[in-house]
Amino acid sequence: MVMNALESPSTRPYLIRAMYEWCTDHSFTPYVAVKVDGSVQVPREFVQGGEIVLNISFDATSSLQLGNEFIEFKARFGGKPRDIMVPIHRVMAIYARENGQGMSFPVTDSPLGTTVLGMDKLHKLPDASAPVTDADKPVPPTPARPTLTRIK
Repeated sequence: MVMNALESPSTRPYLIRAMYEWCTDHSFTPYVAVKVDGSVQVPREFVQGGEIVLNISFDATSSLQLGNEFIEFKARFGGKPRDIMVPIHRVMAIYARENGQGMSFPVTDSPLGTTVLGMDKLHKLPDASAPVTDADKPVPPTPARPTLTRIK
């Protein structure tokens, strides 16, 4: 039996895990940009414009699980421990804070239709000279949304 692109499993969780591993192997800080809706469990007071950027580094999280359906972890926001759960299909991008290299993804309302992805480089990111956010502080919001350039 041959599967078409809409029936095949999403490659998104595998690409997220690969970028996370690349970031950690090179001592970069992996961030995920998330489009927030009712299915996303994050501290709402840190959501801006319907989006949130999360530091998913080893130092900023505990019990991190990069699963096929969800990214789940515990983190401290403003000193308060929180359980975070992000459906994979709500992840807009994963990138290294220090140099902006990463991947972006189309955001969908459901996990279906997320198999076609492009490798992108994020160009407009938070100031890399600023100190890395520690586990007790939220990720500071970016002043402007990153600009994406598709690399073919």
